[in-house]
Amino acid sequence: MFDQTHEEGNHSSSGENEPNELLRNQTEIQQRIAAQEIRKLKAKNEKHHTIWFGLGMFGLIGWSVAIPAVLGAIVGVWIDTRWPTQYSWSLMLLIGGLALGCFNAWKWLHKEGKIDK
Repeated sequence: MFDQTHEEGNHSSSGENEPNELLRNQTEIQQRIAAQEIRKLKAKNEKHHTIWFGLGMFGLIGWSVAIPAVLGAIVGVWIDTRWPTQYSWSLMLLIGGLALGCFNAWKWLHKEGKIDK
């Protein structure tokens, strides 16, 4: 009987520490999110951008178009080697990946507000 009450006492005391730990972790997370939001707002309000910003944006958009196109071509070649047909899956999926990549880049640019409708 003594062991049970002793164990219950230990269990309840560790349970009391858990909410404090969770609250502390929650405030840390909230602080991190607030800091990220401040950085994003500061970057958005900054009107002059350096050449490095332009090159970084160019690279980001380039990769967002190139990766789906290359993946489409690779999957197309795999399909063409497995099941040959009169239609080129490589070409169709390359064009599909290119279209998907261009759509993703366009959507991202509009989301960032860099292009007006």
